[in-house]
Amino acid sequence: MRRPVALRLQAALGTLALAAAAGVVLTMPGAASAAAGGATGYATQNGGTTGGAGGQTVRATTGTAIHEALCGRASSSTPITIEVEGTINHGNTSKVSGDSCNTAADKIELKQVSNITIVGVGNGAVFDQLGIHIRESSNIVIQNVTVRNVKKSGSPTSNGGDAIGMESDVRNVWVDHTTLEASGGESEGYDGLFDMKDNTQYVTLSYSTLRNSGRGGLIGSSESDRSNGYVTFHHNLYENIDSRAPLLRGGIAHMYNNHYKSLNESGINSRAGAKAKVDNNYFEDSKDVLGTFYTDQAGTWQVSGNIYDNVTWSEPGEDNNPAGPDPQSNTTVSVPYSFTLDDASCVPSVVSATAGADKGLKVSDGSCTPQSPDPTDPTDPDPTDPDPTDPDPTDPPSGTNLSLGAGSDGSSKASGTSYGNVRDGDLGTYWSPAGTTGSISVKWSSATTVAKVNIREAAGSEGTVGSYRVVDHDTGAVLASGSGAGVIGFSPVSLEKITFEITGASGTPRIAEFETYAG
Repeated sequence: MRRPVALRLQAALGTLALAAAAGVVLTMPGAASAAAGGATGYATQNGGTTGGAGGQTVRATTGTAIHEALCGRASSSTPITIEVEGTINHGNTSKVSGDSCNTAADKIELKQVSNITIVGVGNGAVFDQLGIHIRESSNIVIQNVTVRNVKKSGSPTSNGGDAIGMESDVRNVWVDHTTLEASGGESEGYDGLFDMKDNTQYVTLSYSTLRNSGRGGLIGSSESDRSNGYVTFHHNLYENIDSRAPLLRGGIAHMYNNHYKSLNESGINSRAGAKAKVDNNYFEDSKDVLGTFYTDQAGTWQVSGNIYDNVTWSEPGEDNNPAGPDPQSNTTVSVPYSFTLDDASCVPSVVSATAGADKGLKVSDGSCTPQSPDPTDPTDPDPTDPDPTDPDPTDPPSGTNLSLGAGSDGSSKASGTSYGNVRDGDLGTYWSPAGTTGSISVKWSSATTVAKVNIREAAGSEGTVGSYRVVDHDTGAVLASGSGAGVIGFSPVSLEKITFEITGASGTPRIAEFETYAG
């Protein structure tokens, strides 16, 4: 069922003479990025995703050259765009050392780095049996590349068998116009095509083709790994996939205008408290395209405008809860970004013309007609965060502390502390993360309006909290960001769960109270 990849791309930049030695990285004139268009979906949130925009542009024809480009930067956060042409494989990918990188020989390693774009140019970029691994990194763009036949068993192996894998505190990744494919399932040595786990958030997969794999991808590695989410999937083709299109454990995901074709066992698997917003997709020649499967820990979904063309549904059981044969919403999901929907009836034709590498980076504007990309480079999106200094953080809060009597949870806590200590009104008790960073949430059983929070540090730890974000956990929207504890105001918002995320600290924070107020 595999179709040959037509390697054709109109280069965004002029002709560049490459050095005779394969893999030499050449500095390009100017700082323009070859990546076209701008991020969409959840990747626009949390400050946005711009990759290497504004930095140096280099060309690489080997995996070693990609690693050399990363390691040659002034720092691990210096912006860079790496234009890739040719076939990247084990034979031309070596570990490179440096202060601005942390690479490995058996994968393209984006570890503990930020502000990077990898984009295929010229005659195309193919990562053959070599996966792309993103770990402890942020603001990453991957565009117009093919990643194929990455194995976790057999030979050669790479990246745990994932075409693109993200794990461990990853933020803001936009993967666009890629082709991710395998040649079978786990018994043939393959794993997932697009996996996210261990606190990976604010990700968009757009205009991509995922095919011929046992597993499309997952969000969360186990039923307890619920720190992931805020992921958008739009205008993608899933073809000849057995399951996990995707598997969602906890968190929120938005799927719109995707074409699902030949999902052989199951499709969108929302479980373990997850919420899936499923809009104007086209499901074709498939089985159990939406529901909770292989677990008794249910997830939920909101459906609208989808077409089910020759879709079959299994009978419900203890570990099997298909949404069909007449899928209905059992939750509501709001997203903090704008988007334009193509009618579901034209999704197959639009996705066929736009999804995958080497399609000219064409997109859709909701008119059911593919459009050429904006020739200008992506720029920093207009941030949606309100001014964190408004109101003055020294203003004392007024009104009823809504946290009293509410619920709470969060990331891993230090020994001897409790999530509930932040909502008990007692300044003598506190919650601490297991390290210097972490998150604590207050939650209610129904929507509650909040416009101000007051973060009170325990005696003796004042001033420990550094950078933070206040997040609407229901939608993933960042309500405020800044540094230091105290009173934080933002536009009133109705939500069921609000999270205070500590992203930097001078030691181990001790949060005595996470107070919430309506105004």
